[in-house]
Amino acid sequence: MFNPLKNSVLAATLAALFIPCAAPGAAEAGTFNVRDFGAKGDGATDDTAAFQQALDAAAKAGGGTVFAPRGNYFFAGHLNVPNAVTLRGIWESVPAHNGLRDAGLPKPTDDGTTFLVTEGAGREDGPAFITLNNNSTVKGVVICYPKQKPDDVPDAYPWAIAMRGKNPAVLAVELLNPFNGIDATKNERHLIRDVQGQPLRRGVLVDSIYDIGRIENVHFNPWWSLKPKLFKWQQENGEAFLIGRSDWQYMFNTFCFGYHVGYRFLKTATGVCNGNFLGLGADDCFTAVVVDDSAPMALLITNGEFVSFHGPDPTMVEVKSTNTGSVRFVNCAFWGPCNQIAKIAGRGTVGFSDCTFVQWDRNREGRAALQVSGGTVLVRGCEFREAKPQIELGEGVRRAVITDNVFAGPAKIANRSKAVAQIANNVGE
Repeated sequence: MFNPLKNSVLAATLAALFIPCAAPGAAEAGTFNVRDFGAKGDGATDDTAAFQQALDAAAKAGGGTVFAPRGNYFFAGHLNVPNAVTLRGIWESVPAHNGLRDAGLPKPTDDGTTFLVTEGAGREDGPAFITLNNNSTVKGVVICYPKQKPDDVPDAYPWAIAMRGKNPAVLAVELLNPFNGIDATKNERHLIRDVQGQPLRRGVLVDSIYDIGRIENVHFNPWWSLKPKLFKWQQENGEAFLIGRSDWQYMFNTFCFGYHVGYRFLKTATGVCNGNFLGLGADDCFTAVVVDDSAPMALLITNGEFVSFHGPDPTMVEVKSTNTGSVRFVNCAFWGPCNQIAKIAGRGTVGFSDCTFVQWDRNREGRAALQVSGGTVLVRGCEFREAKPQIELGEGVRRAVITDNVFAGPAKIANRSKAVAQIANNVGE
């Protein structure tokens, strides 16, 4: 028999159990779609004002996400991402568009969220295209400079992204072809993760960091253009990672190919760096690692892979005469037909432990793999895989410990230092 009361209770119960889903395309709470603010994404209309209005609306709401759906968004100006606001495209994982290089065209991508940047051509001192602030993020976008020529000397532009304030983040972003990539200075606890592309002059600059910054899974490769004129300029001028003052910087699984310098550690007006650098890679850089100066607490470089074979004097590591701190290479591999593995000067300490050295002295001029002219050097438990001179100690060396190494040929260690040098327990063939 039909019971109205019983059936009404059942209906209410079923309604509570089966809450309908939001309609397709409905906006999530706290999400602002740039299309709702007038952004066209047609690659021709200037979308700067529409994006900034959406960003400001999110800030006014107390924070949130500004979503840019699939499209080619043209910008004649720059953007400021306010506190607690995320600017997000469709990519959850960073894309790679190496097909553009094969086409030889500076065309934008058409398969995701692409920002076409034009402001500041011909100069570096203008505002960054995107400035991040406290707890703000840019994620899931491609940044492209459509007027950049893939077969000529590149035009200068300001930084693509500037990270300021506390906890700014760059996640899953492709820096397709900026002149300058990410300016990670004057902030605290920056996070740069899953970034790829071909910055032409500078990739990432870190400086004035007093609370730990993190850079993870960053990969710079000449996917956009390998045209001879542009690539030659990049190898003569480009610097992938520039690290100034940072109090315990963390870098993990980073790589660069085809730069003048892969990793450069600077002394700036605010100081020098100490930090933990795991899984660094530099391939076909004129010099893979350059240390102008470092902190006494040390640059700890572990599990690195460094290759140099082009340029006037291809070298994996150069420690300048200005260095006063400590640099340690542990379990690193060095190869490629270079002139020498390392040139070491200064008053600091440089150590190599459990490292592998291959293919130095490419022209057979009698160059040692490690050429030390000053400071303190520690070489322990390393393998020199060619029967060539291994180590040369100059007169300015203060201290040296060279022990427990394995040589492919007889020991060839030249010691002209006037200081105490412990050279023992090395095994040759």
